[in-house]
Amino acid sequence: MKTAISVPGVLFERADKLARKMKKSRSQLYSDAISEYVSRHDSAEVTKALDELYSELDSRPHRSLSEVARRVLESTEW
Repeated sequence: MKTAISVPGVLFERADKLARKMKKSRSQLYSDAISEYVSRHDSAEVTKALDELYSELDSRPHRSLSEVARRVLESTEW
């Protein structure tokens, strides 16, 4: 879809320079930028990305941390 947008001259020049460096058309650069921006601001996409990240991590507490927590709990009067 074609559309017209207005951007500040300095931003246009920076985008144009980046597009040339990346060997992309300005249209492709703008399309990629908008796609990334929309994904970053879509709460479902953010949640999905975080879920993927955390699924790869070991969420078990470190053994020494568990030991310290146990000692603190044992020495605390309830």
